[in-house]
Order: sequence, then C-alpha cells, then structure tokens
Amino acid sequence: MISHLFRLIWNKKKAHTLLIVEIWASFMVLFGLATLIVVNVGNYREPLGFAYENVWAIDLNNNQDTTEVANKLGRIVQQLKTYPEVESVSRMSSNFPFSANQMNDGVEYNKRNVVSDRYVTDENFAQTLGISVTDGKWYRNADSVGKYRPMVINEKAKEELFGNENALGKIVSDKFRVVGVMDNFKAKGEFMTNKPAVFELMEAKNSWSNIVLIKVKPGTDAVFEANVVKNIATMVKGWSVEVNYLTDSRKNQHNLVLVPVIIAAIVSGFLLINVALGLFGVLNLSIAKRRGEIGLRRAIGATGSGISTQFIGEIWVLATFAMLIGLLFAVQFPLLNVFDLASGTYMTAIGIAVLIIYGIVTLCALFPSRQAALIQPATALHEE
Repeated sequence: MISHLFRLIWNKKKAHTLLIVEIWASFMVLFGLATLIVVNVGNYREPLGFAYENVWAIDLNNNQDTTEVANKLGRIVQQLKTYPEVESVSRMSSNFPFSANQMNDGVEYNKRNVVSDRYVTDENFAQTLGISVTDGKWYRNADSVGKYRPMVINEKAKEELFGNENALGKIVSDKFRVVGVMDNFKAKGEFMTNKPAVFELMEAKNSWSNIVLIKVKPGTDAVFEANVVKNIATMVKGWSVEVNYLTDSRKNQHNLVLVPVIIAAIVSGFLLINVALGLFGVLNLSIAKRRGEIGLRRAIGATGSGISTQFIGEIWVLATFAMLIGLLFAVQFPLLNVFDLASGTYMTAIGIAVLIIYGIVTLCALFPSRQAALIQPATALHEE
C-alpha cells in the first residue's frame, strides 16, 4: 500500500513540484519559528534572579558639571534614604536591569577567560533588588580593605571559571577575590539567556556610576516621583534627572523579543494558509479527474473509508517528500552548532514543525477525501 502511494506521487512529481516546494518552505519557516519559541520559552522558565517590583532607576546626568561629582552623588543617595517612602537605595553603573546599556569584560582564572556581563554596584544592591546569595555573602564596604577587591559572581560564571571547584576566596584576574555566588541574573528580562555575570564593589570616589536604584513602598505614586526630581534638581543645579520604573522597562524589553516572534508567526501563518489552499485545490482536482477510478474501485468492493484513507495517505506521502528535503537542511543546525544552541532545542523545533505540517495536511485532506468516499460506483461509471 505504502509503495503504491509513493509510486502514485512519483508518477505525478511534475504536477506536485510546486506544492512540494511550498510545503518545504513552510517546514523551514516553522522550524525557524519553533526554534525561536522553544528558546524563549526555555529562557522564560528560568528564574530572573532579582525582584523588580516597586524599584525605580534614577538616571543622574551631571552634564557640564565636573566639580566634586562623587560627593554630590553621595549626598543625593543620603537624601533619598531620608524619605519614608523609600525602603532601600543603591548606586550602580549605567547598565541597570532592563536598560539598553551593556558592559562586558573578560575575567580570568587559571588561563580560563570568560566574557561576562560586568556590573559595578554598592553594598546595598542585593537588598534593593532582593537578590539571594546562594554561597558566601554580598560584599560590604569593609571588604574593600586589602590587596584584592571583592567580587560576587553568578552561578553561570562560577561554572565556566571554576567548574565544580569552590569559588569562594578564589582570585580572579589578579585583582578580585570572590566573596559570594548568586544564582541567576537575567538583567534584560525573562527571555534573556542566563549568561555569566560579575559584580564588583563600587569605589568610594566613583563619579561615573550615575544610576541610583530605589525600592519604594507599595502604592508610592507619581506625586512622590515629582517631589524627588524637584529636590534633586535643587541640590545639584544644572543636572538632568530621569526616573525609570523597572516594571515599564521590563515591558519594553519583552516587546523587543516578542515583536520578531509575532512577525515570524504572521509570515508563517500566511504561508501555511497558501499551502492549505493549494492542497485543498489539488485534492479536489484529483478527485474530479479520478471519478472513474474511484467508481471502479468501489464497484469491485473498496469501502468508503478505504478510498478516504488512500487520499489522506497520498497527501501524507507528498508532505513526507517535502519534509525529507527540509530535514536535510534542518539537521545541519545541531550538527554544526549554529547559534550556539543545544541540540535538544533544534530537535524539539523539528518535531514541532513536523507535527504541525502533518496536522495541516491531514485537516486539508479530510473534506476532499470524505467527498471521494461518498462517490457512488454506478454514478461514476455512468459518467465515464
């Protein structure tokens, strides 16, 4: 039966070439879309590593002011701590969570060099963002005494730098001592891949780390925000102040990820609709041309379900031809380690694409095959 179906399709390969190409193209688009979705769903399921609710990022720009910038930043931090609406205050570098800014740096241990996201923060950073240290502690200002500066790393950086070794106390890049290890830190949002991250203690005279994170009490509104901006502007003349809610910044980061996925889904949807219409038309035309054959088969004892199964089988064979070609391309991605993704991600995406293609062709074949099964032998043979 199967060999007969393959022979039927092969004999009509010229008529079916365009349809095979459409199914192949649909498979490749679905494979790409499924890969994108599998990666993002996998990332989303991993913990973010910090709490962003009720946290504001205050961006302070000193503009042309270069006089005692570090002292002025320190006074602003002290002033913010006096507000009853503020639970915690922390200074950090410009790459605050969900921002567009990034800082990358290489850290080295025993000739292992790992490129990681680098953050410069103060001792209150973990408290402000609700970060839990799984091993060791978060650094304090007192830890800066000595030859080596304190550093906290995330679990991903620990794995790539030290493997299964204990990271605490290790000297990194000949100037940092690891004092703590945290779990994840996905600064760009839930859809971000968990990457190595290192946190170093801000120096007392630091004048370029101009982001102040404040954790406010629930229910704090824009009235307090306006009051804070006004007071800061009074303290430091000529400075510009911008307040970003981390909840809003998180939504913007999500949009940057979801928009390409939605566009790809729309393109894939249009392509699948075209394929479905093509399959539907091909099957209807095939039934119209083969009414005599169908009538003869019914006359010699073929059942309606047998006729229906044959047409569904033919369209499955057609889809198999197309996807075999697609699989030759798709399997190259895990074999060549394209985009540095796990092989399981690609295999899952291939499986999803295959199931969707077979599901679509089956749905498209159900109605025409049912119509073929209803053809009466006497009527079909009389028409012949």
